[in-house]
Amino acid sequence: MKDIKLIPPSDPRVQTAIAPFQDDMLKEHDFKDRKELSDSMFECMKKYAGIGLTCNQVGLPFNMFVLGDHPQIENGMKMTCFNPMIISSSEETTVMKEGCLTFPFVFLSITRPRKVVVKYEDENGDLKEANLDGMMSRIFQHEYDHTQGMVFTDNVSKLKLDRAYKKAEKIMDRVRKDRDLTKK
Repeated sequence: MKDIKLIPPSDPRVQTAIAPFQDDMLKEHDFKDRKELSDSMFECMKKYAGIGLTCNQVGLPFNMFVLGDHPQIENGMKMTCFNPMIISSSEETTVMKEGCLTFPFVFLSITRPRKVVVKYEDENGDLKEANLDGMMSRIFQHEYDHTQGMVFTDNVSKLKLDRAYKKAEKIMDRVRKDRDLTKK
């Protein structure tokens, strides 16, 4: 398994739309196959305590993301999605707080369709279709936005974003202070 790391939000690759994935792209980045990439992505996602991760968040030019694999979300449902597409979405929307591994401790209330019908290729190259609802729908949409070069901070006003950044800074300060106390 290859060790991959998050890149900072200032890196232009984070907000770049990704071209369709083809298997021959893997060798260029030292991945044996889709399964090795999938395993590396899940490992990275878990290392940072995430529930979704897209390749451009780790600087890879693959139209691919992973999501789920958390015991409290859809009984641990786990998805690896190459060349994902949203076929349709419900008119019914929900508002939920979202976070993103690219923006640590930033949480924003985002409105999204409650349900989506999606297509993607899995880690075996098989074409899949899924009807997603609830958290898996939300995470899929969030990660799909990444593949399109959009991040969740694009969905709120500057005022709301500034407030979220201030809260995140307070949390990070608290974490730093706690870390300093434990070192003494």
